[in-house]
Amino acid sequence: MEIWPLILILVFVVEQGLAIKCYQCSSTEDQRQPTGVWSEDQYTQNRYEDNCGVYWPFEPYRNVPVECNSDESHNPGTFCVKIVKQGPKGFIWDGRWRMVIRRCASVSDTGVTGVCNWGVLENGVYWEECYCSSDGCNSADFLSANTSFSLVLAVITLLSAKIL
Repeated sequence: MEIWPLILILVFVVEQGLAIKCYQCSSTEDQRQPTGVWSEDQYTQNRYEDNCGVYWPFEPYRNVPVECNSDESHNPGTFCVKIVKQGPKGFIWDGRWRMVIRRCASVSDTGVTGVCNWGVLENGVYWEECYCSSDGCNSADFLSANTSFSLVLAVITLLSAKIL
């Protein structure tokens, strides 16, 4: 058996395992209470900046992922987390508030990453927490391309090692 396929897998796995990078932002106030910079963007309507993806889609190019074990991280850790809380009243545009937090996390509440937990608090507030373990994975609700690429590469390498 040739050793090069195993070395290739180790290079990708070790590179990803050194330190995870997560998006870090928090939106804690209602959009109707101005907290950001007014945007005159012709494509997204006139609105206050929403850099954490509360009422508008999250735009990763406006944020830089931080290394979770660095001084830039508010919470050191080995996972990324996205927390969403939403008020109980009507539709979003009918006055329901929404909050999104993206940050590093040290421990997943369930002990498993790549899944989301949700529930409703006693006061009617809906909550959802999604934990993941690859760089920048808390920017969206699906696996990052980096994780998918590594998984496909590992499977192909293992299959080619058995064939040769």
